[in-house]
Amino acid sequence: MDVYFSADVETDGPIPGPFSMLSFALVYAGRFDGRHFERPARYERAFYAELAPISDQFEAEALAVNGLDRDQLVREGTSPERAMTDAARFVREVAGTGSPVVVAFPLSFDWTWLYWYFVRYSLTGSPFGHSRCLDIKTAYAVKAGIPISGAGRSRMPRALLPDRAHTHNALDDAAEQAEIFANVMEWDVRRHEVASAP
Repeated sequence: MDVYFSADVETDGPIPGPFSMLSFALVYAGRFDGRHFERPARYERAFYAELAPISDQFEAEALAVNGLDRDQLVREGTSPERAMTDAARFVREVAGTGSPVVVAFPLSFDWTWLYWYFVRYSLTGSPFGHSRCLDIKTAYAVKAGIPISGAGRSRMPRALLPDRAHTHNALDDAAEQAEIFANVMEWDVRRHEVASAP
């Protein structure tokens, strides 16, 4: 049984190590036994943390996007060790006997940061192993029968779009992506028109 967690991260730069993850969220996004997908009734089972930066380096453009106060996080942010260990515990408790899988849209950026931080800072390592992850954009492209290059949110059918806004708050955006993920998992492509990619 796969147990899905929608992830979103907000950072102060493009890569972990030289730059820092300032906040992240994991939202329970459903479970799948190979035949039946079960979405949550609400997207309330969640973990959120704002972290102390791990370096002095940052990009002003990244901070402008996420609106986080980096100076305040230097003083008051949760240590990465505590945040990642607590997040791993949350994932394992919610997953129970199932296998935790992280999902995001797109996955590559969020996975890079989360995996690096879990491996480096969590006392129990990554609850997702080194490969239990699923890109929502790829799942949509495969179901729709379109190239990845044409699988952006702006081209998705209305039936797949969330009711929530994209705010660049990690908790809001993880919940938004969880809704998109559930919509894609339950989507019957034969009943909806798909915009063809250029």
